[in-house]
Amino acid sequence: MTRERYFTMCEQLEQEPVEDEIPPDWEDFPDIALQALSTFNSLGDRVVPDIGYMGKDFTNLSYFIEHNGIVDTELFLEILLYLESRAINQSQETLKREREKLKRKK
Repeated sequence: MTRERYFTMCEQLEQEPVEDEIPPDWEDFPDIALQALSTFNSLGDRVVPDIGYMGKDFTNLSYFIEHNGIVDTELFLEILLYLESRAINQSQETLKREREKLKRKK
C-alpha cells in the first residue's frame, strides 16, 4: 500500500493516521537501496520450464555497479540477494498453488 493510499483510506474511514502504520515513501530509503532496486529490475530473469523462476542473471552486474558508482558493493549485493530470494520464494509459492489447483481438478 502506498503512503497516499493509506492517507486516503484513513480519511474515508474518518480515522487518524497511526505513525507506525504509515508505509515508507521512496524518499525514506537510502540511495543505495534505490540503486539496488533499480538494478534488480534492470537485470534479466533466469526462467526454466517446469521449474520456474531461478533468479536474476547477474552477467551485467559489474556494469551496473560501475555505472551507478556503487562504493559499498557488499551492502549493494546484500540488498540484491535479498530481493532475489524474495522473488524466488514468491515464484515457488505461486507454482505450488497452481500445482495444487491442478491436482484438485483431477
